[in-house]
Amino acid sequence: MGAAATSGYAPVNGMELYWERRGTGGTPLVVVHGGYGLVSALGDVLDALARGREVVAPELQGHGHTGDIDRPFSYEAFGDDVAALIEHLGMPRADVLGYSLGGGAALRCAVQHPGLVRRLVVVSTPFRHSAWFPEVLAAFDHMGRGLFEQLRQAPLYRDWVEVAPDPDAFPALMDKTGELLRRPYDWSDAVGSITARTLLAFGDADSIPPSHAAEFYGLLGGGQRDAGVDGASRPEARLAIVPGRTHYDVLWSPWLVEAVAEFLDAP
Repeated sequence: MGAAATSGYAPVNGMELYWERRGTGGTPLVVVHGGYGLVSALGDVLDALARGREVVAPELQGHGHTGDIDRPFSYEAFGDDVAALIEHLGMPRADVLGYSLGGGAALRCAVQHPGLVRRLVVVSTPFRHSAWFPEVLAAFDHMGRGLFEQLRQAPLYRDWVEVAPDPDAFPALMDKTGELLRRPYDWSDAVGSITARTLLAFGDADSIPPSHAAEFYGLLGGGQRDAGVDGASRPEARLAIVPGRTHYDVLWSPWLVEAVAEFLDAP
């Protein structure tokens, strides 16, 4: 681990939400992991982003150190959890970055709690469920405990079981994740209500086509006209298509980390 980190638990919506914090200064940045994710898997990214700012990374309901509760997974509930963590830590406002499943949580946090989110970074997350490529949607159809024997061979399971308060709960995590990933949604109207300045980022070989990224950017006012020689007409939102990256490694692109830091620091 690079930057020195502290950790704790926040009493949030009926559970003890685990979080880690590193870095100091600037507007705090909350970074939300993807499905089955752990803070430890984001270590290098968090260390890089913590140069010059405070970074807080939670583990969502049922993930890692955070035990599950009797509540279905939903992006809306995850968004409320992130907002409650921001308030618990005494942050007047925060920047929020979410990746994949965590991108849905970050987006919903910005929609449902606009006063808490200054800037929003959404990485590899569509605003409409049907935007995932058909083969990805087909994989969602099979996500659940039936794949446990296969997934238990993966490093992510090994890392999860080392820190989980209930090491036997992974099949339930798979079931709840599958139910969430299969649930249809379309946040077109909600995207238009976002007040936080927003950066969208996708890999050029992502699980979501670049055409959807462009549509998403359009809903935020991007891509509507030439910015002008002086850039005065450029939109508030930004769009990054990261070359040579897929859904599974885009967040670990040094180029993207630099683009995020520049976006957060921009006046």
